[in-house]
Amino acid sequence: MLPCLNKKIFGYECMGCGLQRSIALIFKGEFVDAFFMYPAIYTLIGFFVFLIINSFKNFKNSNKIIFILAISNVIIIVVNYLIKIYLKQI
Repeated sequence: MLPCLNKKIFGYECMGCGLQRSIALIFKGEFVDAFFMYPAIYTLIGFFVFLIINSFKNFKNSNKIIFILAISNVIIIVVNYLIKIYLKQI
């Protein structure tokens, strides 16, 4: 796995820490562990699957769907990051 440069340099995890390990866990079939490693993994997969499908077949409200999926992913990632920081301080 590639090391997190942010964690090595500053000592804090970045918002993407855990994504690689989560993908590796999915390939191993450990779906629950993948979620706990990086909670946004399944919404990110859904987002990218929708983008791929939408590139071949345009949906009626695709812009709204992409916007909603992107915002929900950002919210999940930021909330997860804040929880990690809070729990690290305790």
